[in-house]
Amino acid sequence: MIKEMQLRVTPRDGYNEQSIRRYVAREQGWDERTITCVRTLKRSIDARQRDVYVNLTVRVFINEQPPAEEFEPVAYRDVSEQPQVVVVGAGPGGLFAALRLIELGLRPIVVERGKNVRDRKKDLARIRPEQRVDPESNYAFGEGGAGAYSDGKLFTRSKKRGNGEKILRVFCQHGASPSILSDAHPHIGTDKLPRVIENMRETILRCGGEVHFTTQMNALLIKNEKFFCPNERSAASVERKIKSEEAPCVCGIACADGREFHGPVILATGHSARDVYQWLYNNKVEIEAKGLAVGVRLEHPAQLIDQIQYHSKRGRGDYLPAAEYSMVQQLDGRGVYSFCMCPGGFVVPAASGPEQIVVNGMSPSNRNGRWSNSGMVVELRPEDIPSPRGGQEGALKMMRYQEELERTCWQQGNMRQTAPSQRMADFVNGRLSYDLPESSYAPGLISSPLHFWMPEPIRHRLQEAFKIWGRQKHGFLTNEATVIGVETRTSSPVRILRDAETLQHIRLRGLFPCGEGAGYAGGIVSAGVDGERCAEAAAEYLKGIKN
Repeated sequence: MIKEMQLRVTPRDGYNEQSIRRYVAREQGWDERTITCVRTLKRSIDARQRDVYVNLTVRVFINEQPPAEEFEPVAYRDVSEQPQVVVVGAGPGGLFAALRLIELGLRPIVVERGKNVRDRKKDLARIRPEQRVDPESNYAFGEGGAGAYSDGKLFTRSKKRGNGEKILRVFCQHGASPSILSDAHPHIGTDKLPRVIENMRETILRCGGEVHFTTQMNALLIKNEKFFCPNERSAASVERKIKSEEAPCVCGIACADGREFHGPVILATGHSARDVYQWLYNNKVEIEAKGLAVGVRLEHPAQLIDQIQYHSKRGRGDYLPAAEYSMVQQLDGRGVYSFCMCPGGFVVPAASGPEQIVVNGMSPSNRNGRWSNSGMVVELRPEDIPSPRGGQEGALKMMRYQEELERTCWQQGNMRQTAPSQRMADFVNGRLSYDLPESSYAPGLISSPLHFWMPEPIRHRLQEAFKIWGRQKHGFLTNEATVIGVETRTSSPVRILRDAETLQHIRLRGLFPCGEGAGYAGGIVSAGVDGERCAEAAAEYLKGIKN
């Protein structure tokens, strides 16, 4: 017999299969020896009241053996002789697009400007002693994209773009813990995600795809004709006539090293590829300014957040994980909210070029660090920001706003990667912090009056939101916490316009803007879902050409 059950248990029983087994047997009056297995399908923490409980959905196997796999693996086949599709970017959008192309019988050619995930880690380690960022290998660029070293949080509220369950299963198939299939806020961990990404790359290569690192796209190859540019691997094939009027068609990319790769292009370059946005703008590829959120990283002692969220001086105790929080407030018509909360984590330098300071957060899989941090950001819309240069470059104005704020932060940080910072209560009350708490931010902090130099619409809304949240959660507004500048890479500042049905660019056939960098996703799972959708659209495009 197999039975699914809803349970509400104490933290002591919520994270141990043997304890859950005993609980089920006791509640149902069953002989515990007849329970062969208990699998947790969903797990969430209810900390709304003083007594904390764990809500579980479990599948109980009674006198029956469970299947060997906790999930159904995806079958990947050899595509080495099949038509190819170029995937620009090896972040979650690009990697999941490549894997989906293999499922569909197409050969992915993945082109990544940064290094593989292991070599990239070495460049990240050099930021602290050298106080500089490698513009091609950093927290934004390289295998795995911005998510690889921002701890692999897999929680998304967005369901409109598709179901993220398959994305989680593919992660498990490549080495992630099956717990991500059940946890309410699934998380792989900075320490474990690189190996998962390597395994995904190995699948692509084993099936006949290609992955090219340190290979930067310089331009799209565009032809204005009725015929699709022949695939490199089928150059002798007959011409494939497009059933439409003559129009521009993307037939590949040109790279900085002189190489070209041919085929339809899935453009998954991530939210920090500003040179790509500039190229698109210069070449009159339709893009538009997109709203984003900008603010700071707020870092508390982890024990304090545990005490606040779990309503106990003991904090998380012996059984609970490091506490999370989620804050949302509307102020003067704009949202103020927490973003990418990292319990038991650390703050990292996330700039992607010179004269920038950008901060982000991450956590190891066990989330056992001394601090907890979160982005605290204010919603900005294109109408909030005047267009630069007398109205020119309006499509890039949000990007220019990011650049200006990051440069100001770099100047406040003594033109190094030391981040300008302020104690939280001092920031709210407009006081200079004469010293700063100890921090997880490795390059170091420098005291700076963020309340003075941050743009007033951001600074004012953050101050007011912190006051409100301080009243709601006693102890949250404190000088034990540190406000660290600046958090600007919450999403892309640009949307690359595409057709809602075909997912192709509205003017260029054969170009599929994809994921977070194109303005159609917000995080690892949604980027992965969009990558799969773009792969399916590219397959339909190739099918139409054959016909």
